[in-house]
Amino acid sequence: MDVEFLARLQFAVTAAYHFVFVPINVGLGLIVALMQTRYYKTRKPEDLAIAKWWVKFFTVTFAMGVATGITMEFSFGTNWANYSRFVGDIFGAPLAAEALLAFFMESTFLGVLLLGRGKVSEKFHTVSAWLVFAGSTLSCLWILIANSWMQTPGGYAVQDGKAILTDFFGAAFNPSTVARFTHTVDALILMGAFIALAIGAYHLNKNKDSYFGKRQIQVGAIVALIACIIMLPTAHSQAVAVADQQPEKLAAMEGQYEDGPAHLYLFGVVDEANQTVNGIKLMDGGTSLLAWGDPTRETIGLNTAQENIANRIEEIRNNPDYLQNGERFTQQVTSDAELAVDTTAPVQITFQSYHLMVALYGGIVLWVIFALIIRSKVNKSAAAPKGLLKAMYIAPLIPLLAIEAGWLVAEFGRQPWIVWEELLVADAISPAVDAVQLIITLVLFAVVYGLLLFLFLKNAFRIAKEGPEAVAAGEVA
Repeated sequence: MDVEFLARLQFAVTAAYHFVFVPINVGLGLIVALMQTRYYKTRKPEDLAIAKWWVKFFTVTFAMGVATGITMEFSFGTNWANYSRFVGDIFGAPLAAEALLAFFMESTFLGVLLLGRGKVSEKFHTVSAWLVFAGSTLSCLWILIANSWMQTPGGYAVQDGKAILTDFFGAAFNPSTVARFTHTVDALILMGAFIALAIGAYHLNKNKDSYFGKRQIQVGAIVALIACIIMLPTAHSQAVAVADQQPEKLAAMEGQYEDGPAHLYLFGVVDEANQTVNGIKLMDGGTSLLAWGDPTRETIGLNTAQENIANRIEEIRNNPDYLQNGERFTQQVTSDAELAVDTTAPVQITFQSYHLMVALYGGIVLWVIFALIIRSKVNKSAAAPKGLLKAMYIAPLIPLLAIEAGWLVAEFGRQPWIVWEELLVADAISPAVDAVQLIITLVLFAVVYGLLLFLFLKNAFRIAKEGPEAVAAGEVA
């Protein structure tokens, strides 16, 4: 019945659910553009059917992404009013830009794809497909600007209990924006490629001469390979940003309690009572080596981090202008005990999520190899192994789980802050929201979202199985 926990749980559920459709939407935007470009070049009727089919499939995921995203934005005003008051001057700009410069762009040109064929030139129709992809990517940029500012704020000053924008570019391109954007978008593109591979493998398994299946494997394998390679430098840049800007999070990611070089574990379990990690250590100072190129470079451990957090909490809470209008905290304070905030980092979930994400990248590499083998068989007009084709059916789950695990690392690793070293999660929730309201809405979200997910999966699988009309009518060798 804890209000803070329930508010966090509700936002986590809605955000995780929304983030299922964002990777699909952005990743498939590139596939749609590539398929439309192929038709523009070949003018084959079967390529036209494929291009039309991808627009249909994309639209289903686009609608789900929009509906679930709106719910999240409403929660800023209902459940997180103190947060909204604190960051409104800064947060409003990227959210407005996302709507005006990205979402409208994406939705407008999606309308051209849906309704404009035969009414506009094929060249403009093809350009529209690329603008849909550009719009979805630009939307990610603005959202990640807002999220990155919460992680590594810049270009601001705190006045009268509010964060005031002093430098737009300093806030937009704060220390983690570029690294977070490139790493995230590459993961989303990988997700789209794996969906194309899964659908292509299904149709090839039904008919080894499926024109539709062959094209999805050929395109999906190359996109996946490129994205898989790019993932290495983008992941490294993101890790460096965390090491430099949020060493407390880095300590939680590797379960390091004492100051010193950051070790590198393959996997393990954090023994929080004894402040150790029971698992397989790959290298002493391995994370320091990866982050800074120096295995002896020291970083702070969780014990020092907790002391720093406690000192910072005391500093800001002793500031009479900490929150606007003199309302310093979300609930009436009657004793010092009620001001207490757990400065113990959620080490176990951060550690496990981080190592799960890394392990899943190994799975991504393996499935990319599977895709390249299938592609080689397709190019030689040979039948691909049935086992590899069926293995591709689950391919989209691997990057999806990796994306969700990465989100958990980013958000749990910054606790107890909602704005890094400026605003606590405990002080950001709305004073008027109580536990009963949160429980009721959480149950309603679970029911409605469960129904929507069932309907989405039912329709998505049906569309995927049917394939383009030209393929259904007669296979083209």
